[in-house]
Amino acid sequence: MKRLFLVFTLFVACIFSGHAQDAKAVLDKCAASISNKNGVQADFTMNSAQYGNSSGKISVKGRMFTATTSMATLWFDGKTLWTYMSNNDEVNVTTPSEAQLQVMNPYNFINMYKKGFKYTMTQSGGAFQVHLTATDASKRVQEMFITVDKKTYHPTEVKLLQKQKWTTFTIKNLKTVKLSDAAFKFNSKDFPSAEVIDLR
Repeated sequence: MKRLFLVFTLFVACIFSGHAQDAKAVLDKCAASISNKNGVQADFTMNSAQYGNSSGKISVKGRMFTATTSMATLWFDGKTLWTYMSNNDEVNVTTPSEAQLQVMNPYNFINMYKKGFKYTMTQSGGAFQVHLTATDASKRVQEMFITVDKKTYHPTEVKLLQKQKWTTFTIKNLKTVKLSDAAFKFNSKDFPSAEVIDLR
């Protein structure tokens, strides 16, 4: 009986391990699809109980991104984040954490998923949905759902949980483009009257 129980336990463990590997493989392909060395651009909509709702365009190249909405423009060069608020002509300069970046950049999950999360996956219609759960209770992002198109492996929705509140990004019209590194840095010449506030 004990031997039968052990065999069953190993069988179940293998099944779940296989699903986790499949889920990671989908995320690996998804990450590769948006990791074009020249850059990618897309339209996005954000719905958040914590941060409100907005929509705009985002450009990504490696860890760098720039996002534009009706209220703000953000530039991140891989280390420094500049946030320009159009309503008060002000630029805040910060060094954000990965969790903070995830709320600003729906593609930042490609820098997070490989470490500190366990995976499960379901399939519906033409999409995979990967559910990531943090293995460390201290992580600011405790859960993520990544919806991935089966044909292109492009992410179409990113949903994340922070402080018991959900933020959902819907992503459309992803395309590859050629972007210079300078596009991901704030240029004061473009905003000569803006007040720059360094919060680092």
